[in-house]
Amino acid sequence: DEDVEDFVARVRRFLNLPSDVQIALTAEDKIDGLSCSLRYENGELVQAATRGDGQVGEDVTANVRTIADIPHRLSGDAPAVFEVRGEVFMAKADFEALNARLLAEAEDPEKARQFANPRNAAAGSVRQLDSGIAAQRPLSFFAYGLGEITPAAQGGPDFGTHYAMLQTLRDWGFPVAPQVCIAKGAAELVAFHQRMGAERATLPYEIDGVV
Repeated sequence: DEDVEDFVARVRRFLNLPSDVQIALTAEDKIDGLSCSLRYENGELVQAATRGDGQVGEDVTANVRTIADIPHRLSGDAPAVFEVRGEVFMAKADFEALNARLLAEAEDPEKARQFANPRNAAAGSVRQLDSGIAAQRPLSFFAYGLGEITPAAQGGPDFGTHYAMLQTLRDWGFPVAPQVCIAKGAAELVAFHQRMGAERATLPYEIDGVV
């Protein structure tokens, strides 16, 4: 709790805000999957890439196009260049169903391919070379941030807050983690962290923390 209070105090000092001004922050669960960037030009999906080493990733456009959650064309007034960053993942129930199907299809059950966890299943599905296989895998996607985007001065959007950006992504057809909320001050941040810890086992997808 003290660390969170110190963090909020540092934010207040950095922004030069008086002590009576409440700090509101966006809180969300951190999905345990494969990070992926989606590039749209004039509203059309033109490329999808993994994070890779942070500078160069893998082109996974063909496989990502098979994911039902990801729009091929944006709804709404999208900017000329718009890069969305998010997480490709596999829900727990879908992961279990996939392993069961792989076991049932195997000629020798003892040699059946089984994924160790949902994250490995999602990453392996996106990074393999056959988009036909990817299309058969139950992959999902949550958007959480932006990469390159047309500047507001050139007609791009001017998001006032991170939370407003996430709501706009929803309007444009992207799924966003349902737990996303606004936490006001340190107490609500701590409460969000505790709630996610208590609900973690019952969430339909794996998380590896909160942000």
